[in-house]
Amino acid sequence: MVETKRPPQRGCAPPPPDVLHISAVVLRSAAGPSPQLRLPGVVAEEVVTLLLLLLLFFSPEVEMQAAAAALAVLSVVLGLDGLRAHRSEPNQNHTEPKKKKTQPHIIFILTDDQGFNDIGYHNPTLKTPTLDKLAAEGVTLENYYVQPICTPSRSQLITGRYQIHTGLQHSIIRPSQPSCLPAHMDTLPERLRQAGYATHMVGKWHLGFYRKACLPTRKGFDSFFGSLTGSVDYYSYGSCDGPGLCGYDLHDDEGVAWGQEGKYSTTLFTQRARKILESHDPADRPLFLLLSLQAVHTPLQTPKSYIYPYRDMANVARRKFAAMVSTVDEAVRNVTYALRKHGYYRNSVIIYSTDNGAQPFTGGSNWPLRGRKGTYWEGGVRGVAFVHSPLLRRRRRVSKALLHITDWFPTLVALAGGNASESRGLDGFDVWPTISEGRESPRQEILHNIDPLHKPPAQTTKWGAASGPKKPKKKKIQKKRIHKLKPKQKSAFRLKRLHQAQNQSPRPKSYSSGAPPAAGTSHSRSQIQSRPGSKSRRNASRNQDPPASASKAQLGPHSGPRNGSRPTAGWPQPPWDPSVQAAIRVGDWKLLTGDPGHGDWVPPQVLPTLPGRWWNLERSLSPPPEEPPLQNVWLFNITADPCERRDLSGQRPDVVRRLMARLAHYNQSAVPVYFPPDDPRADPARHAGAWVPWVEEEVEEREEGRYHGVYKKGRGGKKKRKNPRCPLCKLRSFFLKLNTGMMSNRI
Repeated sequence: MVETKRPPQRGCAPPPPDVLHISAVVLRSAAGPSPQLRLPGVVAEEVVTLLLLLLLFFSPEVEMQAAAAALAVLSVVLGLDGLRAHRSEPNQNHTEPKKKKTQPHIIFILTDDQGFNDIGYHNPTLKTPTLDKLAAEGVTLENYYVQPICTPSRSQLITGRYQIHTGLQHSIIRPSQPSCLPAHMDTLPERLRQAGYATHMVGKWHLGFYRKACLPTRKGFDSFFGSLTGSVDYYSYGSCDGPGLCGYDLHDDEGVAWGQEGKYSTTLFTQRARKILESHDPADRPLFLLLSLQAVHTPLQTPKSYIYPYRDMANVARRKFAAMVSTVDEAVRNVTYALRKHGYYRNSVIIYSTDNGAQPFTGGSNWPLRGRKGTYWEGGVRGVAFVHSPLLRRRRRVSKALLHITDWFPTLVALAGGNASESRGLDGFDVWPTISEGRESPRQEILHNIDPLHKPPAQTTKWGAASGPKKPKKKKIQKKRIHKLKPKQKSAFRLKRLHQAQNQSPRPKSYSSGAPPAAGTSHSRSQIQSRPGSKSRRNASRNQDPPASASKAQLGPHSGPRNGSRPTAGWPQPPWDPSVQAAIRVGDWKLLTGDPGHGDWVPPQVLPTLPGRWWNLERSLSPPPEEPPLQNVWLFNITADPCERRDLSGQRPDVVRRLMARLAHYNQSAVPVYFPPDDPRADPARHAGAWVPWVEEEVEEREEGRYHGVYKKGRGGKKKRKNPRCPLCKLRSFFLKLNTGMMSNRI
């Protein structure tokens, strides 16, 4: 029987293995083992249908190669479609490059000698509507601290470091002193310039200028317009450093800006700030502008139109001072108007701060706080400040977080997108989350200062070397002198007091100066002497080993911080010499040692001109209790007693010792004080009548090495011999010092 071949039935015979393999590849590409090649469900069904049709109509014997080629092409097309479909899906998780954070424009307005009671939201008698509005719409800083005098505050703002780490512990930089910021330390404008900012400064510098490397344009500012010294006439721009030593002080970059006499400085500085805002493109580069106003520092000068609203004030000094505060308010109004007009405001941060407390004798007021400018009482170090910005997350509130002027350095560097940790030895903290969001402040303590050169007048005038109290002799002369103390100098009276303290019951409220010299004592030579060379101790990093005088071996067993340590029977050796002028704030507690300065509570000047009538008003109403004659330790709970009226050093000796241990801890990293004598070459008469740098850069190394100690204030550090037989010497000396003080302060 002959078998006849039947034609193959299309669609019934199974496809050959090669076709099955190719179809499996295509299906896998359609279904997608990888999430990046997986197709949507509808597309996968269409692919499978098309594939089946191809397999049905192509003969395995005849068109195998064609089918394989078609399936390969289809696989490639499906792979591309799958990738296209994946890119079109909006909900897929994929990484995109982050957008660069927008850098805000930073406007820092620094006033001079504006007290706690010298702003409208603290004292309604002062008319400051612009400042009040900006503070009310921003964040008012009510637990904010500065330094008691100009140079230390400004140095800590610019460097972010305590003054014990810059060598500026003792006083301001006088116009004739060859001193300025340490050359090795980076500054806030330098760090902001590295972050891409345009940096400009207008106003008062007061951080030294004896060589060009000390000028603002050499410390990170692209431009500078203002004065270099501490006190300048508001119209003539004359600055004096004693009788007969006066010169012109207004500079544009590194040259003298002659021809500006007759223009009020607050108005002139504001005009320059507005010119900078007008000429700069806010969309091109971020801007940092430091507007350091001379107001409201003496001399008390202001246009008459600003005095008229305060015509009812009886005290003339207070009337002029209030008028100067109004000029500051108008200056801030003009600057904020320029920020809005030229497109800065929506991406700007405005910071307003004073540099120290007010001087009540010249019209200022720190009421109800204790003390004044130049002291470590709250009236000298608690400052008025606020932050105004559309970038604040929580606005219209008052912040009680503990803040310090050193915090602006790391805060503004971080806000600008920089890394503050690249600056070694910073004492400040990044407090922007605290200000903007209301978080807890990272700062828990503040070292107000340690000044080993300042000795209380009572120890050199009221007490003799061998017996009890004596009448003060030559008090005015002794008060002005600064001596190099011998490290082992002791008096019989101090030894006698020490033996009495061991045999009798202790009086906790009075820490006598008979304690053995410990950390921070003024007997330490390394804390008294200045640097012997330009690259020596003052330029050493605070992260390196401390000087030998502050080593742990000399500090003794009480050098480290102790929590809750309480003295037992008799006074043990304190961890700190209480005769050294120092002040520290830890949490709610504040400790002052040595001579903190004049500590009266001065009420507002509501009586006529002579200060004696209102100066004694507080004393006559509530006379202070009698205190031990040599008290040099005070302890206050600032949170519960912000006016410092209740001394708790006797009730809480454990807290006293704990805070003394913290002073000893900070003193280990302190650099020697650098306070050189006046240089006669700084006389403006030698420089066409202007205050300008007088030391050439090539001899700077040799010049700094000249000063090996602390000198008396005077020309070249030479002491003048007195003639004791002259009957008018004392009277002449008195009027000479009075005239010097009046000329230097321009009262």
